[in-house]
Amino acid sequence: MSEKGKLRSYIRSQKELHRATLAARSEAIMARLESDERFLAARTVLAYHSLPDEVDTHALIDRWYRRKLILLPVVCGDTLRLRRYVGPEQMRTGSFRIEEPTGDDFTSYGAIDLALVPGMAFDAAGHRLGRGRGYYDRLFAHPAFSAVCKIGLCFDFQLLPQVPVESTDVPVDCVLSC
Repeated sequence: MSEKGKLRSYIRSQKELHRATLAARSEAIMARLESDERFLAARTVLAYHSLPDEVDTHALIDRWYRRKLILLPVVCGDTLRLRRYVGPEQMRTGSFRIEEPTGDDFTSYGAIDLALVPGMAFDAAGHRLGRGRGYYDRLFAHPAFSAVCKIGLCFDFQLLPQVPVESTDVPVDCVLSC
């Protein structure tokens, strides 16, 4: 198993150990995010519809989609497409059992002010270990994303001294954890 594979297994085991506290930790992270000036100033936010073992973004999305343009990724083959979240009734279960918005693709990447990024692990330099498919790295390689503030969201046990990095990995600007 690769170094990244071993690290993913370790993080999965930590999520199991801490399962009882993940909801409270998610709420604390969301409270920090919702008081962050970068989030408050952002008009267009790329978020993610969280899986059960990730920092829960569902309530945040539902609270803010009428006041901000909230975009969510949709898995299409090897790429992520972005679509506007317009309410729970316009969602469908997509790849990897992730709820995804229906509707038209959003392609004005230059209009995105802030990106909220999930990860298996992060380090202090903003390096991110994803789930191994490279979706976010390919998306963030688009030139328009160089100006977008990228905030990683994770639980404190996912924040490590160092994660393995490859030349195609795109770091986040900061990490919020609890």
